[in-house]
Amino acid sequence: MKKILLLMSLILASHQSFAQNQKYDWKTMKPDERKQIIQKMSPQQRMSLLQQFRENMMVSELEVPKTNEEEFKTLYAEYQQKQNEIKSKFKPSGNYDNMSDDEAKKQIDESFEIGQQLLDNRKIYCEKFMKVIKPQQVLQMYQTEGKMRNKILDKKQDGQGNPSPQRRRP
Repeated sequence: MKKILLLMSLILASHQSFAQNQKYDWKTMKPDERKQIIQKMSPQQRMSLLQQFRENMMVSELEVPKTNEEEFKTLYAEYQQKQNEIKSKFKPSGNYDNMSDDEAKKQIDESFEIGQQLLDNRKIYCEKFMKVIKPQQVLQMYQTEGKMRNKILDKKQDGQGNPSPQRRRP
């Protein structure tokens, strides 16, 4: 939870346009102040804050025309929600060593099915996004999403110290 709060604080500090939609001036606030405010928020408020940040960051990064901003934000939120719904269907078992071969194969098949559903959803929303923004902006949006995901993963690893190497079987 602390890592998420720290990450949100860093993200919020890096984007000025987000501050315009909040009663706080996140950019000029000290990190400790941001952290305190975020800690006082309910989980729902924190998720909403993060969602607003993502939407505003995408609008800024993609330079979405003002006339299309609200439509884009609505569509982007819908897309994110659908992606999260699909991802939540997959419940990996962390106990791989005690899994039978059949159980492992079943879980592998489930992961491919979920991956295909995520890809299919991206294709569906790609068509919807291209009605609001240019195809080049859609490409950039997907690339920016990947960069955000990598930054989050990097921050998680940095917070945990050096991750231990994965076990490999000979």
